[in-house]
Amino acid sequence: MRKNLIHRLLAAAVAATALLAASGAAAQVKERTLKFAFQNQAGHPQALGAQKFADLVAAKSGGKIAVKLFAGGVLGGDLQTVSALQGGTIELTVLNAGILSAQVKEFAAYDLPFLFNSAKEADAVTDGPFGQKLMAKLEDKGLHGLGYWDLGFRNLTNSKRPITKADDIAGLKIRVIQSPIYIDLFTALGANATPLPFPELYPALDQKAVDGQENPNTTILSSKFSEVQKYITQTRHIYNPQALLISRKTWDGMSADEKKIIEQASAEATLFQRAASRGAADGALDALKKAGMVVSEIPPQETAKLRAKVQPVIDKYSASVGEATVGELMAEVEKARK
Repeated sequence: MRKNLIHRLLAAAVAATALLAASGAAAQVKERTLKFAFQNQAGHPQALGAQKFADLVAAKSGGKIAVKLFAGGVLGGDLQTVSALQGGTIELTVLNAGILSAQVKEFAAYDLPFLFNSAKEADAVTDGPFGQKLMAKLEDKGLHGLGYWDLGFRNLTNSKRPITKADDIAGLKIRVIQSPIYIDLFTALGANATPLPFPELYPALDQKAVDGQENPNTTILSSKFSEVQKYITQTRHIYNPQALLISRKTWDGMSADEKKIIEQASAEATLFQRAASRGAADGALDALKKAGMVVSEIPPQETAKLRAKVQPVIDKYSASVGEATVGELMAEVEKARK
């Protein structure tokens, strides 16, 4: 039986680290500082995972490799950060995997609406052959994949009205991430889809430039969107695996020993981050209620209407991503469900 990729990486990395220490090869680890940029604020599970990764790298390198964190999009939005990784001016990032469709079109498959029923299914797919095949395609784009983190299921907020029916979304101006499938998804639901970089989102909500946005509950909480949004609906329309990436220029410039440190740290940080993210999700909705947000659920019959409305979007991106790729993905999802 195929072992879980994360656990394989851990086992291999632990053995490699022991060999490294035993052989006295630590001299192959140079002093360097790696910049790690991401969009969410300190305290968010994304930031907690980044801090864990930084701590692990420092410990495993004997303090020679420092990872400096840049939270909250202070070095730019996701697209800018990816470009900076390709240029080698930023070394590390973690972002919604679907955004990478601008580099490798197949990554758009992760953003197909209502794809996963659970995080467990997503882990099985991303850690398995499908997820690793997509990561390998990034090598020619100046990026090297280290693993997949968890952001959770995305839900909808707005400042206008409670949403309890599929038709309630129509007419709302909704900020979406800078990915074509998100634009088409909310356009299909009757919204005015408005792509914006994440650092611009809070001001846009505060100034009523947009009516609402969609993100996991943990992001909604940590970004304090409850200050500028009244209503939250548990649509669970997309699950976001996040891609942990290192600049290919940086990676290619590392020794074998340095690469082993990074791989082991990323594998351990991945397990930590997923647990932190899913644990935080359990309490985030309660905290948003206490902050004054009005929570709505979508009844099953209305969820069915949402699925029907977005089916043309699923068909469109299945064709553009490639029917074979989507078929492979769905086969892996079905395998995970069994």
